[in-house]
Amino acid sequence: MSSPEFIVYTDSELEQVRRAYFEQKRMGTENIVELSKELFCRLIRNTMCNMIAIARATEDARYPTKPEVNAMAKRLVEYYPMVQHWEYVAKKLMKRLSNVKSPKKAVPPAKKQRQEIEEMTTSDYDGDSSASTVILQQSPVRASTPVQHLNNSGSGDVLDSQKTQARHYTTLQQMCRSNKPNKASVTHLLNLEFESRRLFITSDTLKEQDRPSKILEAYSCFKDLDHVLDELQRIIQPNNAHYVSEMRNRWNDFFSKVQFYGVMKKVMKPPKTLDGVEHATAVFRALPLLFPSSTLPPKKLGACSEAVFHVLTASENPDTYLSKRPVACPVMLVCGDNCMIAIGNTPVTTFDRKKFDEGLLYLLGYYYCLHLTYPKFISTMLSVLQTEVLQDSLHDQDSTASYGSRVC
Repeated sequence: MSSPEFIVYTDSELEQVRRAYFEQKRMGTENIVELSKELFCRLIRNTMCNMIAIARATEDARYPTKPEVNAMAKRLVEYYPMVQHWEYVAKKLMKRLSNVKSPKKAVPPAKKQRQEIEEMTTSDYDGDSSASTVILQQSPVRASTPVQHLNNSGSGDVLDSQKTQARHYTTLQQMCRSNKPNKASVTHLLNLEFESRRLFITSDTLKEQDRPSKILEAYSCFKDLDHVLDELQRIIQPNNAHYVSEMRNRWNDFFSKVQFYGVMKKVMKPPKTLDGVEHATAVFRALPLLFPSSTLPPKKLGACSEAVFHVLTASENPDTYLSKRPVACPVMLVCGDNCMIAIGNTPVTTFDRKKFDEGLLYLLGYYYCLHLTYPKFISTMLSVLQTEVLQDSLHDQDSTASYGSRVC
């Protein structure tokens, strides 16, 4: 079997040190930039954790070999030149491998599979939420994402075979069933399995009303909002490692402009003493009025904004509200200290109330992730967000009669 495609670990702090190194190198003072002991240990731990997960996804009970560890050490020194000595890096990686590697002793068959899953999903991963990965063999020296192999080139070296992707899916399911799945390893397997997953999600075998439940049953990892936003990146800009952070910046800019536009059009009041959630609800209520569609919402729904969010009163029960809701599109429910995202009458996930202002990004992520159709009565608003915030072009089925006049 050919050697698997390993990845170079990176996160925001490591990238910051790397940028500082190259900035100092232009002035000839690169020697003053060093990688702290904490960051170096994180790099070793998470790199080996990723290597083990990828090796296991390629072949059961397989660990990275010494030549593969040496190749990774050389690539780390190439990507992080401030480390300098690849032999030292290789020694630390091998030591980490020996600490994680299971001793070869007789294990009852019933316990063997459970132990392997626990090793693969070890919770010693300590990177931050912006952690990303870089392909070992195919990536250039600059940062990129591990989904470059998803381009439709038709090459056997680029696209995983259906059999291999089925194995990736099996490993992914085992990880997701654990109590604390390793986020970086799950992300990498989602990258490898992207092609077959999108074929399944976009196929005609799934009916529109059954699609969310079937997909979330097959991919429970999409109840995690980070994985939903990562999937959004894979679909729209697979080669842009910073897409999610750039999208958030565009949303913040758009959010600020909408406030002025809404006050000018007299569809919302100037923000004065509103807290963050009340401020966001005012903007969310104004958006369908600023970017209206020609189709009216169902009478039982009320305002168009009810298709996007609903603030539960003290006497309202979430399950009762969802069961009476006349539309099945993704919606945010605001209750107490948390917000809930539900699709149809099924709660999917929750997130902190403090992040409510970027909740529309999560809803758009689920529209893309689950391949859902925009409701006609808010299609203009969502199409504007699609082009202005997500920077995804409109397709024929997305465009509406009032879109063009509202964007300019």
